[in-house]
Amino acid sequence: MIEVKGVTKRFGRVTAVDDVSFEVRKGEILGFLGPNGAGKTTTMRILTCFLPPTEGSASVAGFDVFREPMEVKKRIGYLPELPPLYPEMTVVDYLDFVARIKGVKSTERAERVESVLAKCALGEVRDQQNGRLSKGYRQRVGLAQALVHDPEVLVLDEPTAGLDPRQIIETRQLIKGLAGERTIILSTHILPEVSMTCERVVIINAGRVVAEDTPAGLTARMRGAEVLSLTVDGPLDEVRDTVGALAGVIQIQAKASNDGIHTFRVETASGQDIRREVARRIVQGGFGLLELKQVGMSLEDVYLHLTTSEDTEAAGPDKDAGEDGDHEEERPS
Repeated sequence: MIEVKGVTKRFGRVTAVDDVSFEVRKGEILGFLGPNGAGKTTTMRILTCFLPPTEGSASVAGFDVFREPMEVKKRIGYLPELPPLYPEMTVVDYLDFVARIKGVKSTERAERVESVLAKCALGEVRDQQNGRLSKGYRQRVGLAQALVHDPEVLVLDEPTAGLDPRQIIETRQLIKGLAGERTIILSTHILPEVSMTCERVVIINAGRVVAEDTPAGLTARMRGAEVLSLTVDGPLDEVRDTVGALAGVIQIQAKASNDGIHTFRVETASGQDIRREVARRIVQGGFGLLELKQVGMSLEDVYLHLTTSEDTEAAGPDKDAGEDGDHEEERPS
């Protein structure tokens, strides 16, 4: 349904997306993950025909995004990071307007508008102006406009941003309910959302795809790296330096602190069990060893492992000229 082959996007001398390739099967929900500036939003803007690729090709439902953009737009619903709302219009008038410009037949328009109002739980605010809505309701109106023309493909950039916990659960359920009848790409920073919603994950870092698999498959592939949970009573910096200096330690992070008691996440090299040496050094240092246990890698651990690198820091916080820095709203087209 969606095919991306060797897509590269350059802004002057800056390469925002670098030789990205992946596929999304019909009816599948794909999670698209990466830190700020990794190239996620640029990739989505290419897929939705807002930006042309510098190199490579991308197609949606068999139509090329560069040569046949109008055919692609007929088949795609797009929720950008900032919902494309006209603040002076009421919710119901705005959705009717979007249905018109997206070519919904006049005989079906009212039914489609009522359907997405119900699906996105917007009945209470249907006659309010978009500009007077809370951030959560604006996000839901943005999702409704992406659905109003009943597209085959949905591209959702941070669809639960600004929602309260109940709304997040409802939106996740809505997205999962759309799987099978629609193909969905879901970009998010919320890793539990990926585990709960997505069937497959693509992780992008510094403009390049660094992993592609199911959430379970990613964690299984990374089990070669061992992770320890360590709780110690002692000065944070001294404990971190002591453990971090041990052979085999790849990374150590303070996870929590309370009254001089600190919990650390310690990632070690594949196949190396250093628990005895960690315990010995902690005791020799005069610190109190309260807990030391081996834990499995979560999707969050995998994500951090794949996206934390010197290259990411060198790229800067906004490597992508349009990514997380350009908040100009994208109007329906």
